[in-house]
Amino acid sequence: MSIFDCTIEAQSGNARVLRYETAHGDFTTPMFMPVGTHATVKGITSRGLHELNSQVVLANTYHLYMRPGVDVVEEAGGVQKFMDYDGPMLTDSGGFQLFSLDHMMKTDADGVNFQALDYDGSKHRWTPEDNMRIQERIGADIAMQLDQCVGYPAEKRAVEASTKLSWEWAERCLASHHRADQALFGIVQGGMHLDLRLQSVENLIRIESESVAAGGRRFDGFGIGGYSVGESHEVMFETLGTVTRSLPDDRPRYLMGVGNPTTLVRAVGEGVDMFDCVLPTRTGRMGTAFSSQGRMNMRNAKYTHDFGPLDPQCTCETCTHYSRAYIRHLVKQDEMLGGILLSMHNLHFLIDLMRRAREAIEAGAYDEFLADWMASPAAKDY
Repeated sequence: MSIFDCTIEAQSGNARVLRYETAHGDFTTPMFMPVGTHATVKGITSRGLHELNSQVVLANTYHLYMRPGVDVVEEAGGVQKFMDYDGPMLTDSGGFQLFSLDHMMKTDADGVNFQALDYDGSKHRWTPEDNMRIQERIGADIAMQLDQCVGYPAEKRAVEASTKLSWEWAERCLASHHRADQALFGIVQGGMHLDLRLQSVENLIRIESESVAAGGRRFDGFGIGGYSVGESHEVMFETLGTVTRSLPDDRPRYLMGVGNPTTLVRAVGEGVDMFDCVLPTRTGRMGTAFSSQGRMNMRNAKYTHDFGPLDPQCTCETCTHYSRAYIRHLVKQDEMLGGILLSMHNLHFLIDLMRRAREAIEAGAYDEFLADWMASPAAKDY
């Protein structure tokens, strides 16, 4: 049975503060999780992650499976030991990466065949059971079920087929996952179709009920996948709140792959607890910063002689020690330090934004927090 415990510590409207226990420590939601695809958050050391007050870091099963290989990570003592990060970690199943291979991937009811053209061109086959064994060996505190995600737009027939396959694989993942110190999250799919989304939730709950009745385990949380795959954020919000609140309220709800500040703030108001995205580090490497004044492109000439801090309202190392002019100089020269400093700032911005959201929930004032954010220049973030 699962060792994981979840406590609702505060609630304001649909927004809530959860405390969740793992083998590598507790974390508190709502929170943003930095993405360390290859067992590294690009440009950020493990010590730096702690200094940013990061609570949970992601790694990706597909990429670690391909390089350095599961044997290496397992021999190191698991992913935390491998990358010297002593906090909770989560592994995505790699399903999104597999289905991004498009014509180099073929799915059947039993599993998926794929050719890793982004590595060495080798051919592989995964079943849900294979994926669970790989994630157990990698050893993160939270594993995600293997699912199928389709892009947007897509014909409803295709979305319906992938949704059905995802809950069938969820059942197999739950039955084959045995590591007691590792949580397993099921994933809701269904594209932008509310009926398919609710059907996905219904089947996940049925699957875990049957598992528990047979003496097995339940899901320790739920991912909400299949959003941010080409649709506008407004299209996502047409169904997100209903889907989120249809999930059990005694476990975390994790909106996968979403990372701009305004969407996080709005989604917390719909009951979402956890977020991840490569956006803060990817846009940082491109020379872009989140800020209290909205999205900033540091390549703009207007910052050439601007010796003020990147964001006067931010307390991160980048804003405390470096000027806009200097950061623009680094970005224009393609110096790696520019991307590092902007990545540090962007991660701090999102992590601290979620801290402020928690404080607003604890004060019973999340509606006011959301309204103030939406009226501020910071909301213009994309």
